[in-house]
Amino acid sequence: MLNVEKVLDALRRVNDPELKKDLVSLNLVRNIRIKDGRIRLQLMLLSEDAPHQNELHQKVTGVLKALGAEEVDVEFGVLSEREQQALAERIRREHQEKVRAKRSRQPGEAAAGVKEQVPPLLSKDSKTKFIAVASGKGGVGKSTVTVNLAVALAREGKRVGVIDADIYGFSVPDMMGIQERPRVVGKTIYPVDRFGVKVISMGFFVEENAPVIWRGPMLGKMLRNFFQEVEWGELDYMLLDLPPGTGDVALDVHQMLPQSKELLVTTPHATAAFVAARAGAMALHTDHELLGVVENMAYFQCSACGNKDYVFGRGGGTKLAEELQSELLAQIPLGAPDNGDPEHPDFSPSIYAAETPTGKIYGDLARRILDKMETA
Repeated sequence: MLNVEKVLDALRRVNDPELKKDLVSLNLVRNIRIKDGRIRLQLMLLSEDAPHQNELHQKVTGVLKALGAEEVDVEFGVLSEREQQALAERIRREHQEKVRAKRSRQPGEAAAGVKEQVPPLLSKDSKTKFIAVASGKGGVGKSTVTVNLAVALAREGKRVGVIDADIYGFSVPDMMGIQERPRVVGKTIYPVDRFGVKVISMGFFVEENAPVIWRGPMLGKMLRNFFQEVEWGELDYMLLDLPPGTGDVALDVHQMLPQSKELLVTTPHATAAFVAARAGAMALHTDHELLGVVENMAYFQCSACGNKDYVFGRGGGTKLAEELQSELLAQIPLGAPDNGDPEHPDFSPSIYAAETPTGKIYGDLARRILDKMETA
């Protein structure tokens, strides 16, 4: 016989795709009603346009019908601002407890007492500074900002590396026009050098653009391998192109690199900025400093008359920076670089030449970040 307790037990097997915890422990299941084999309930979301709404509906319906429900009605609601703050605070405390437990172990000692070698890049003596480039949702140009910022830092004379940590949506090799694969000697991988930037990406290890169908622990292992098995040499800056949102890889990066600073990418559109605020809040709740906000696709500038058209609206980046008590570091126009002949050895689809207007904006962004990172 169906009852509320059985429904809750079943829903403990369904995780929120964004928060990676079960719906019941997050207190997102409300108003359960059962009558004549029909289950009605309310599921709470972080926002009205949550991208995983359909996925949740299917999972909840599936587990409850497997439980014996003849019909399932799911109504969606949105957590109040106070409830969201309380939930974020709870997640922050749980994360801190995990970090404290990890730090309580002896240096170089794994959980089971097995000695664990710390990669040079992550050692206490490492001089490398880490910048995680994040966004709230896909399609805002986060990877474009990552690769152009990396090249701009290299043009400033810095030794730069990029880890394409967007393991499901890797795009850095293609954006930078990289054709070769990393060199492997024994168990050591040597990153590809392009435009003075050392690059490693999941894209180097997947054939024919095949999909990556992995769960969280495997993703975390691959990310650790990018530090453990890759010979980076001496670097001044390491940029990590994170997956959009606040999923497993972003959490792994925050846990592995407590000293990392974060750059948040959004578009001017209000919804994109609203979603990006969650990624920024996650950085703040895990004690990561926000360097600032980059507003990509800020406007389209007519090449003939110079007029600016604000295709995606205005003000999203400024509002986001104010909300996170940070600053808007750059506004990148909508467009694509004209890099000439695709057969030329230096061709890349996404890297702007230093002397172009957008290249100069990235140069200014790199110098602003250097001022922040090197005077901190």
